[in-house]
Amino acid sequence: MKKVSLLLAVLLAPVFLLAKTTAIYHTSDTHGFFFPRNGQGGFAALAKVLKNGPQPYLLLDSGDFSNGTVETRNSKGLKAVQIMNYLGYDATTLGNHEFDFKAANFPPIVQALNFPLLVANFFEKDTQKYPPHVTPYLITEKNGVKFAIIGLGNRTPTQPATGYYFTKPLVALGNALTEVEKQHPDVVLVLVHDSIADDKHGTTSYLADIAKEYGGRVHIVLGGHAHKIVQNRVENGVLFVESGCYVDNVSKVTVTTDDKTGKFVSAASELIPLTIASTGEDAATKKYVETLREPGVDKILGTTTDVLAKNPTSKDRLDAPLNNWIVDLMQTYSGAPIAIHNNGGTRVDMPKGNITKRDLIEIHPFENTVSLVKVNGKLLKKFIKKGFSPRSLFTYAGLDITYKTNKKGKIKDIQIYFNGKPLENKKEYLIATNTYIAGGGSEGRLFGQLPASAKKQVGTLSIRDLMEQALQKGPVTPPATGRIREVK
Repeated sequence: MKKVSLLLAVLLAPVFLLAKTTAIYHTSDTHGFFFPRNGQGGFAALAKVLKNGPQPYLLLDSGDFSNGTVETRNSKGLKAVQIMNYLGYDATTLGNHEFDFKAANFPPIVQALNFPLLVANFFEKDTQKYPPHVTPYLITEKNGVKFAIIGLGNRTPTQPATGYYFTKPLVALGNALTEVEKQHPDVVLVLVHDSIADDKHGTTSYLADIAKEYGGRVHIVLGGHAHKIVQNRVENGVLFVESGCYVDNVSKVTVTTDDKTGKFVSAASELIPLTIASTGEDAATKKYVETLREPGVDKILGTTTDVLAKNPTSKDRLDAPLNNWIVDLMQTYSGAPIAIHNNGGTRVDMPKGNITKRDLIEIHPFENTVSLVKVNGKLLKKFIKKGFSPRSLFTYAGLDITYKTNKKGKIKDIQIYFNGKPLENKKEYLIATNTYIAGGGSEGRLFGQLPASAKKQVGTLSIRDLMEQALQKGPVTPPATGRIREVK
């Protein structure tokens, strides 16, 4: 037995001797969360992991860095660029929130980057060329390995990308691959702001088609957008990795190449939680990040008796305490019998205890006010049922919704009641929602078909103003759930 083991060791030794490993660190959907929350996350913890890890490395990001906190909002994304420059990112791509501050504020963000914005499917309308400081791919060498990194941007920006247009990502990827392959890279990565695990619309992401069409030519796909964590998912030889959001974690991808030829051998990923008790924080980065902190936003506005969760807290109920609270505030403010809140607009939980303006901005970083919308029952039913894909994209006040699930867990038999009665197709209903959904933004597309005469703004208070006023009235208690519930 010892002789056999020794023989195997001798035979395998050349393989190990010829193998080289290189580290790639990946973040996505950082959304301006510079500082730790509840002992986890933040760029100082990330910097510590990078410093203690293998050198040299690639540091890549899949977009949505421009907005999400008071620091990014007030600087129109520029403070996010500052900290990413400080950490020495090698590249990022275009997320849907990079246009949160309108198209006119997009060029300053890109110009401030010290590293490339990679977007192979994004062009200027006037010139039909890539915008200044935007490039489809990056060829770079790390640890003696030649990497080709191709970027694909998200095609549904939260605000109109006026003056720009997007092309089909798979076509753009194919074109970019043809170009980079002329330079004979050892490893090919795709950096994309889309997710292979996105269940928002109940459809399969096109990312799986990258593996089908370009397996063998693409080795690794680093994704984002859905705020999901994906590790070591392999499709047709392509490794898919996603790292969650808010700098709570970082993915470390270890790429193995042949030390003699330099060519790709394999890749594996590892999720590293940025738990400060385990990782620590880099002192210099922590000091720098503090210079970016916005003043005057950490004053206590009120308190909560418990955490208000943004996600459902029961398997048979698809509404969540925090979304219920927000939609109730809109209903009360507007006086409408029905109110609708898009759950995607709620970014984090409301913590237990003292609540600050920073907390409210992190919960809802958008400048949405409240709108009234008149809609007939037929379209309202279509809107609601379309919102189950497969989870509920919305929370409601004034409606009682039940559903059943089949053996595969898919939602069916959705029943909608108003004042105890089913919605009537020809009856007109007055609803309150935020201005983004009323205007047809994202999952509110059906409302975009309605004429302007069917919509009216309510006052001037924003969603955050309503939350702040409610906090000032006394401690907030999590509302009960059960507005969208499963029945057997």
